[in-house]
Amino acid sequence: MASTRRTAARERTTQQTRDVTRALTGYRKKRDFALSPEPNGSASASGGRAGGRLFCVQKHLASHLHYDVRLEHCGVLLSWAVPKGPSLDPAVKRLAMQVEDHPVAYGAFEGVIPRGYGAGIVVMWDTGVWQPVVDDVDAALARGNLPFVVLGRKLAGAWSLIRAGRVGPAAWLLIKQRDEWATRRDVTRNAPGSVVSEGDFAEVLARAVNDPWPQHPPVVGGATGALFRQVITAARTLRSSAASSIPARSRR
Repeated sequence: MASTRRTAARERTTQQTRDVTRALTGYRKKRDFALSPEPNGSASASGGRAGGRLFCVQKHLASHLHYDVRLEHCGVLLSWAVPKGPSLDPAVKRLAMQVEDHPVAYGAFEGVIPRGYGAGIVVMWDTGVWQPVVDDVDAALARGNLPFVVLGRKLAGAWSLIRAGRVGPAAWLLIKQRDEWATRRDVTRNAPGSVVSEGDFAEVLARAVNDPWPQHPPVVGGATGALFRQVITAARTLRSSAASSIPARSRR
């Protein structure tokens, strides 16, 4: 009997590994891991925490500024790109475009993507745990209505992801539900920085070992290009200030 249970457990683990590998196919196809420091998703272990499944929001300056909301489910991170970021105001419905599943290890990633898909800067804007308010997450996703609760450093309480049918199958709405954590305060403006390190885009870029864009940033024109130039200038100033604060004897 014990041998049968062990065999069944191994078979379930093998099937789960296959499911995760299949789910991450799109993620891996889009990236060259010789260029990108992003996790390649080779490890399938869950990243869940005590009290819930992993939840995070990563602020990403790339082709455009957006916030990636990620919810751990079945060994991967379900992911939605939210251009304007989450709002704590229940009256505000934020467009959330569902993108490819990400490996759970991505929930610990903060850094610079020098080239290729997603080239830019990733800041860990929020992290914590989440729980669905339904028994079957897959069925809720199929219906286009996933209610859930989160407990993060910046976001908390009840939320819903609702498919915006007429916009397209990948388009959802991220909506804060009315509860004690709801407010009209603009959390993206009032709390812009990382929850795992100091600072924002400039500070993350300043910690990069090498200048990832010696000739030009990933985006040159428009508001995004202007933001890249502002961040790069600030990062160079931070590096210069850090270098000048090192005693001359230590720099030899």
